[in-house]
Amino acid sequence: MSWLINVLGFLLVIGVLVTVHEFGHFWVARRVGVKVLRFSVGFGRPLLQRRGADGTEYVLAAIPLGGYVKMLDEREAPVESDQQSQAFNRKPLWARNAVIAAGPVFNFALAVIAYWLVFVIGALELRPVLGPVIPQSPAAEAGLQEGDELKRIGGVRVEAWDQVAMAMLDASDRDDIPVTVQRPSTGSTTLRLDLDGANVLQDGTDVLEQIGLQPWRPVIEPRIARVVEGSAAADAGLAEGDVIRQIGPTRTKAWGDLVDAVRDRPGERVTVIARRDGSRITREVVLGSRGEGEQRRGVLGVVPRLDEEAYAGMRHEVREGPLAAVPRALDATWRGMTLTVRVLVKMVVGEASVKNLSGPISIAQYSGDSVSLGPVPFLKFLAIVSISLGILNLMPVPILDGGHLLYNAIEWVKGRPLSEAAQGVGQQIGMALLFMLMALAFYNDLNRLFGAGG
Repeated sequence: MSWLINVLGFLLVIGVLVTVHEFGHFWVARRVGVKVLRFSVGFGRPLLQRRGADGTEYVLAAIPLGGYVKMLDEREAPVESDQQSQAFNRKPLWARNAVIAAGPVFNFALAVIAYWLVFVIGALELRPVLGPVIPQSPAAEAGLQEGDELKRIGGVRVEAWDQVAMAMLDASDRDDIPVTVQRPSTGSTTLRLDLDGANVLQDGTDVLEQIGLQPWRPVIEPRIARVVEGSAAADAGLAEGDVIRQIGPTRTKAWGDLVDAVRDRPGERVTVIARRDGSRITREVVLGSRGEGEQRRGVLGVVPRLDEEAYAGMRHEVREGPLAAVPRALDATWRGMTLTVRVLVKMVVGEASVKNLSGPISIAQYSGDSVSLGPVPFLKFLAIVSISLGILNLMPVPILDGGHLLYNAIEWVKGRPLSEAAQGVGQQIGMALLFMLMALAFYNDLNRLFGAGG
């Protein structure tokens, strides 16, 4: 069922994002008097199509990885003289720019709406209380301690664990990051976190792990609640309900012991001793791995049985009123936009690993997870991907919206459009760059999928 949920989640996310993006182009084109011939969600063979009273053909096509709005344009086909005033190429530069930019702008507007709904609906979130701080890490050197509850990072308020990584990345360009924590013993304290040399985006691994942070967790019995399909644990015959007592030479009294023992043995063959229905069982397991080089970590592929009562005091409701949610939604969207741009620039100049790129497989997995977890996680994921799609389309690469805006900027400077030959060469370069980007993202997806070993 997991793959089916992933597929349906992917179709839902991409369908919403593409429809909103293309509707932006469509709506503004109609407002400035451009005739729209076709509004298509998806590419390839039409699955559903109808012609509206306005003469526009509305299409749902078979390949859901995009869409397009086809407008009347003399550069593509001859136009009757009585319709030439409705042709896209006849419109002034400002109108054409408005039509082109409308797609990404609508994606950003969708992110604002999604974040607004997140804050208004609210959810029980895990308070950002620190578990054991990794020794000799930037967090340990800053003086952060187990039990500290994070309140502000770089001046940004944090209320839940899923906000911590974004806030850390947002502040990572600063040499000295102020981190305000609430301590049970001394109250509010502000520490200075130095990430100089940490390269939190350099190798594509977990940002918080590189900083030295991990969430507080109660002592959990090492009992398996679920075995991940295709994982090392599944291959070895471990099952739900098994209580793992030893991995290799390490005794596992709590789930944290199990995590530590597995993490330090990527790809190794180990003996696992467990209790099943009162009997002792022994299994030989070849652990999977995730990451590369010094960041390589072992993976077993099991999920713990959580004690909800133990977590009860660590959760609180994060919710805003409809008016108070507006500035928070705008701020979350703006910070997401600026962070995305900074990460892309860092990738180009080599300060961030291209392993941070994700493709359709990762998006499908995250889509399925977010759909399974409920409306708030889904809306958060939708907002993040919508921002990414908007920024990607504004890149100055021919065939993307940003490339067309670049052509228009050149036309404004020169006083006349680029020649068709120059635009054709640009389109070919743009297609090649986009293909290489997609291939890299797809490679990263496959590396995460098969490199993780379950």
